Amino acid sequence: MRKIFSLSLLALVANSAVAAPSEAELAFNKEVLECAAYYQIASETISGMNAPQMKPVGERLKQSGQDAVTLAKQYQDADKVEQQLAATVAEQKASLPSNNNLGSLMSRYKGPCQKLMANPQQRLDYWSMATM
Repeated sequence: MRKIFSLSLLALVANSAVAAPSEAELAFNKEVLECAAYYQIASETISGMNAPQMKPVGERLKQSGQDAVTLAKQYQDADKVEQQLAATVAEQKASLPSNNNLGSLMSRYKGPCQKLMANPQQRLDYWSMATM
């Protein structure tokens, strides 16, 4: 009886332990959160414009940012994701010209982020190979 209890307790502890993210998952999440930050900044900037025709674009960008955060939380603790996202948003905002022109962020992130979010497994596979 004692052996069964010990094994059950061991199985419970093993199942409740969360594995630390791998080096590949951390590198992947860094890219995902760079995209989330870009989407968040772009959405906020577009939403702040007095341009009703741009509202759907802002909403799509906002949703893409939320999707990126959800993806990141699959590979890393939610608190770490939120901390890293806040730091990345601050870093990207600091890189913007004083007039909040999104051109530099768009040229750096638009294409790569669309590709990453369309096929995240492909990018994770890349990082798995790159960090071997």
